Amino acid sequence: MSLKAEETPPAIDTTAPGPLNGVRVLELGSIVAASFAARMLADLGAEVIKIEGPDNLDPLREWGQGSVDGRSLWWSIQSRNKKLVTLDLHGDEGQRVFRDLAATSDVIVENFRPGTLERWNLGYDTLSAINPRLILARISGFGQTGPYRRRPGFAAVAEAMSGMRYINGYPDQAPPRVGLSLGDSIAGVFASQGILAALHERQRSGLGQEIDVSLVEACLAMMEGAVAEYDRLGIVRQPTGTRIPGVAPSNVFKTSDGLWFVIAASQQRMFERLCDTMGRPELITDERFRTHEARVRHQVVLEDLVGEWAGEHTAAQLQEMLEDSQIAAGPVYTIAELVNDPQIIAREALITHEVDTGDFIAQGITPRLSRTPGSVRWSGPWNPGSHNDEVFGDLLGYDEAQRDQLSDRRVI
Repeated sequence: MSLKAEETPPAIDTTAPGPLNGVRVLELGSIVAASFAARMLADLGAEVIKIEGPDNLDPLREWGQGSVDGRSLWWSIQSRNKKLVTLDLHGDEGQRVFRDLAATSDVIVENFRPGTLERWNLGYDTLSAINPRLILARISGFGQTGPYRRRPGFAAVAEAMSGMRYINGYPDQAPPRVGLSLGDSIAGVFASQGILAALHERQRSGLGQEIDVSLVEACLAMMEGAVAEYDRLGIVRQPTGTRIPGVAPSNVFKTSDGLWFVIAASQQRMFERLCDTMGRPELITDERFRTHEARVRHQVVLEDLVGEWAGEHTAAQLQEMLEDSQIAAGPVYTIAELVNDPQIIAREALITHEVDTGDFIAQGITPRLSRTPGSVRWSGPWNPGSHNDEVFGDLLGYDEAQRDQLSDRRVI
């Protein structure tokens, strides 16, 4: 699938430096969390050097539901704008090379189990002694401290133990997952936020610091008022399906053409406009719905009425009527529908990635900066160690003979 020629957005100037131009990041770890954090930095112009073991490549190369010629499309997205090098950190030689890299870098992002870097003689005390300005962002299942710190922790576990998974889905059913590695991505966003804050603080102090991101705590941070509600009122939030307790009407409704459509009209004036659009102005003064508090008490009845009306119209008809009435609403898209949405196209939310197995479209840059925007300068390379010569040769100054020796010993 590709954007139609007449709809292709104008090309971004990939030669312009992004806002993080001049920041060098070393990415350690694998799969999602650290890679996602580093990708966000790379998209905004940072020089990201992704390190894989020469005999222990990132499993993300094989993840995802689609591949072309055996190459994961997800890998090409997650590794875009990154330089790939191979380096074995288990032995003295590889650790020495990594310390050389750390001496020239601003940030390290890792998602190993706590204690791993220390076991390799690459803990923050060691690295910061070499480079006091170095920032080390550490992502793990449960954090660097506490009784669970050495437990393995994946996003699924974090989503479960943070309370996020429990409130998802329907009562009396197994709590389902969102069809994404949500906990990993949330942790990656928090890690990148911490890195940006540490870079800003370093301008004042001249010193780096450690950033400790727990997958569980990252998910917990998204739990709105759930903890306070339990602490003060004894309320344990429960799964509520498609309804939002305390917000009405706001739900997903089935249209006459069999599609799902969200209508969110909980604000008073918006609710009144919805009643007029439905041809039911009498609902505005109905005691059951006259205030938001009343609507919440009678949420099931109200949303049944909205659902009955929505079911008499197609999704296109609903969109036109509700947009004309300035009511928040929109269809539940599949990816196939999303890629053809004019707003998505106009905003360049999807951009073309160029790879030798064939171009594809994928997510663009978020967030957007007006003067120094980020860009996709290249898609994720496939060959391990694609940038070994550039990084170990041009950056560190290792000559060809040294690089060959390291390669022969499987250090790189």
